[in-house]
Order: sequence, then structure tokens, then C-alpha cells
Amino acid sequence: MKIPLFTWIFLIPFLTIFSGVNVVLVSGQCRDQRPLLELKNSLTFDNFTSTKLVKWNSASDCCEWPGITCDDGGSGRVISLDLSFAGINGGLDDSSGLFSLQFLQNLNLSFNTFNTTLPVRFANLTDLISLNLSNAGFIGQIPNDISKLTKLVSLDLSTNSFLGGPALKLEKPNFATLVQNLAQLEELILDGVNISAQGSDWGKALSSSLPNLKVLSMSNCFLSGPLDASLAELRSLSIIRLSSNNLSAPVPKLLANYSKLTSLELSSCRLNGIFPQTVFQIPTLEILDLSFNELLQGSFPEFHQNLSLQTLLLSSIANLTQLFYLDLSSNKFEGRIPSFRKSKNLTYVDLSRNNLTGEIPSGHWEGLLSLTYVGLGSNKLEGPIPSSVFYLANLNVLELSSNKLNGTVELHLVQKLPNLTTLGLSYNNLTVIASGKNSNVSSLPQIKKLRLASCNLRVFPDLRNQSKLFHLDLSDNQITGPVPGWISELSLLQYLNLSRNLLVDLERSLSLTSLSILDLHHNQLQGSIPAPPSFITYVDYSSNNFSSFIPPNIGNYLNFTFFFSLSNNHLTGAIPQSICNNDWLQVLDLSNNSLSGTIPSCLIEGS
Repeated sequence: MKIPLFTWIFLIPFLTIFSGVNVVLVSGQCRDQRPLLELKNSLTFDNFTSTKLVKWNSASDCCEWPGITCDDGGSGRVISLDLSFAGINGGLDDSSGLFSLQFLQNLNLSFNTFNTTLPVRFANLTDLISLNLSNAGFIGQIPNDISKLTKLVSLDLSTNSFLGGPALKLEKPNFATLVQNLAQLEELILDGVNISAQGSDWGKALSSSLPNLKVLSMSNCFLSGPLDASLAELRSLSIIRLSSNNLSAPVPKLLANYSKLTSLELSSCRLNGIFPQTVFQIPTLEILDLSFNELLQGSFPEFHQNLSLQTLLLSSIANLTQLFYLDLSSNKFEGRIPSFRKSKNLTYVDLSRNNLTGEIPSGHWEGLLSLTYVGLGSNKLEGPIPSSVFYLANLNVLELSSNKLNGTVELHLVQKLPNLTTLGLSYNNLTVIASGKNSNVSSLPQIKKLRLASCNLRVFPDLRNQSKLFHLDLSDNQITGPVPGWISELSLLQYLNLSRNLLVDLERSLSLTSLSILDLHHNQLQGSIPAPPSFITYVDYSSNNFSSFIPPNIGNYLNFTFFFSLSNNHLTGAIPQSICNNDWLQVLDLSNNSLSGTIPSCLIEGS
């Protein structure tokens, strides 16, 4: 006997109640709603910062939830889960509903704070192609079960060391055990993981287990060198990041054999020997960072006028047409500055703290409209600053301090650099003209750091409109007259060094609550000791003509000060007891004055 359709609809609730059968109505096409809701309920997260989990609810199709991607084939299975930056601070363990998502291919839990060890059941997610747990707060030993994820193409377990806290480590299993079954892996990102492996061990593990590797990123992993010769077998490598490891070895020539290399980052690795020039001939190179390898020597390929064009292109760094980031600072590179004319995408160049010689070539900067950073300080460069530098319209930082540059620089030229935030010309043989009928420096761009020490300045530059200035160094010049009162209007100023000038007075008190370092030593300042700004940490009034007594309440202004010097003045009277109010003071220099009376007991007892 047929039962009418409407009768079945009427009977369903009763059959459910009396038979004990659970009828689950799944909205839309989603078939993984239950484990996802179990995952949500197990996690601890901030409802105010979470933009994903707070929107997960049973009233909607889970394939439409933020962070969820389902299979395009209509199976209703979740294949991608992205809970990065989700404000999670705990709750993930081996019982989590996450590990019931058997069809998951992409999982991203980065930038959360789980603060727990890695659950072993990650190995259950055998379809995973991409696993990103970077900066997710996982700690302790990486379980061996991760090596069972044989379909992985990308693995990221990295931790930024500056975020602090305990990180992941590889002991048992070791690095070789982790990667032994991951033959499909193309991206391995383990920055900050404590691997503690010798060069031959980790190098051979990579070359024997990961033949398809394209991205190798293991900075700050406590790796030792040298770079093993077997790494030459990884011919698909395009990104190598091994900074902040103790490699303590020369750079091998095998790096030049990576024909697809786009990024080479080996900063702070204690590299030594001579850097192979052939690396400069890799045409695909976009990023090269060898900074802070104080024993690393090298030079740029020479280019001479009598070379043929073909030889010139093969020998010059100018062949790096894709280059946009170059940092060779704090090494022992020597020779002349190379040409960058063909690197039209170049944005960052730092060659500071080397042994570069010769002039700054004028033609090397033409057409580099993307350049934002030029660091050539602390070398042995000579000659004038070429005018072409002042046509780099997008330049943010120009640092040329501590060379042998000469000539005259009219400060108003900086107006051609509307985006400039840092200008360093200190300690050269330059003469900077900061005022005059052709030098309207009050209309300079909004500079944050201005270093003009030892620039033969004779007048105080008019910087009253520089509202963003936080670092000002005009030391070691011949500036005369008073310290202008408008300095107190620079509300963001943190560092002020006017030492070794001919200043005679302060037009007004330096009442800058932002100021942390104040250096006025070796001038001709006279009269009473000026009250230091609040929150000051370093004050040097030494070698002036101050002739009054030390104010009795001086200690009330030094609550956070660790260095205070009044030496080599003409001060009289007693040392005020208020000095003892400071708990931070480490250096107090009152020598070469005419002080009298009793030394406060706190200075004798010490702490």
C-alpha cells in the first residue's frame, strides 16, 4: 500500500523520536560541518579580533564560511582551511575535530598562539599538499609523524625569533628523518627551528631526499657549515635563505650553478674568504643579502672603457636586470661602486661599512626611478656627490656619512627628494650650506633623521617645519649663537646632538617630553644649568662655561637617566641630595668644577 508523500512528511518527526534514528539535515553541499563545529568549540579565541571563527554557525553552509574552501567537484568536502591571524590562543590537541577532515589539502594556522606541542594526529591528514604553521605558537619537538605527509609540496614551521618564546626543535627525530619521505616537497621553510646540524648532515639530507626543492629557508636554525657540495644537485632551487647561522666558511662557487636562483640571503653567517664574482652573473637574481659577514672579502667585476660590449655585459653586475634588493653592508668588499643602470627595478642598495674606493659615479643612477634606499656610508669614497643622486625622486634614505667626500652641498637640493626621511652626510670633507638667499631649507621634505655632523656648518639650519624629525645630529661644526627656541616645537624629537660647536646660550628651555638623548658637550654655553627634559636617559652638559650652582631639585628631572655629565664647567656649591632620588643612574661625572660641601651618602655607599 502506498503512503501519500504528505503522510511521510508528517511521520518523520515521530519516527525519529521512537526509533532513535538521528536525521541530520546538512544545509547546502557541506559534508564536514560537524568536525568544523567541533574544532571551533575546542578552540580558545578572541571574539573581538577573530574575523573567521565567530562567523561559523550551523545555520549556514560551511562551504561559505570564511577560511573554508570546498571541493569544486561538488562533493561538499573541505579541502582548504585558513585560520591564520584568527586570534586563537589555545585548544588544539589530538582530539580536535580538525583531524577528521580527511580530504584536507591546504591547512594554514599561522600567526596564532596555540602554546602547545604539535599534535601527532597531523599525520592523519594524508592528503595535505600545503601545511603552514608559521608563528602559530607551537613548541617542543617536531613529531616524526610529520614525515608521513608524503604528498606535501609546501611545509612551513617557521618562527620569527624577535617574537620571543620557546620555538620548535628537531632532535629525535633529527632533520634527516623529518625530510626522508617528503620527495614531493618544493618549499621547506623552517626559520627559527632549532635544528643544530652540521653542514654535511643537513646538506646531504636535503640533496638525497628533496630532489624537487625550489625554496629553502632555514635562517636562524643553529646550522653549522660549510655548505656541502651535494647541494649542487638541487638544481631547481630559486630561493636560498640561510641567514643567522654559524656557517664559518667560504661561499662555494656552486651557488653560481643555480640558473633559476632569484633570492640568496646569507647575512650574519660568519662567512669568510672571497665571494665568487660568478654569482653576480646569475641573470635571474632579484635579492642578494650578504650583510654582516665581517670576514667576507670581495669586489665587483671591473668594467673598462676598452672592453667590448659583450665582455662588459658578461663581467658587470649591471647584467642583473631583475635585481631589486642588494645588501652587502658590513663586509670587506673593495674596489669601485658597480653600475646598476640596467637594474630598473632596483629599490634597495646598501654597500655601507666596506672598503669601497673611488668616486660615486654620476651615470650609475640614471633611470633608477624605483630606488628608495641608498647606503654608502663608512667606506673610502672620494670626490663630490653627483647631482644625479638628487633626482632619485622616490628616495627615502640617503646615507653617505663617514667617507672622504668633498665639495659643497646646498641643503635646499634635498627639495628634489620629496619622499626623503633620512639624510646622512656626516664626517666627510663636505661643506653644507644650510642658509642663504638660495637655500630655503624651511621647505625641505618631512625628514625623520638628519645627520650633518662635521659638515662645516656655520649657522643653525632652519628646521622649524620638520614636524616628523626625531633624530638630529649637528655635532662637530662651527655653529655659533644660541640654540634656537623652535627646537622645543619639534614634538617627536628623541635624539639631539649639538656637541662640539660654538653655541653660547639656549633661547628657551628644552621642554621636550619625547627627548631621550641630549648632548650639548664642548660648546660655550653659560649661565645656569638648564633643567633636562622629562624622561631623558642621557644628558651631557660637559665642557661648557656654566658657572652657577647645581639646582637643588636637579634629581627630580633625572628619574630615568643613566648618564649625566657636568664635568669641565665652572660650577660651585654643593652636590644636591636630590641626586639620590634616581634609581637608574650609572654614570655621574661632576669632575673639574669648584664644588664644595659633603658628598651625598648614596654616592659613597653605591648600589
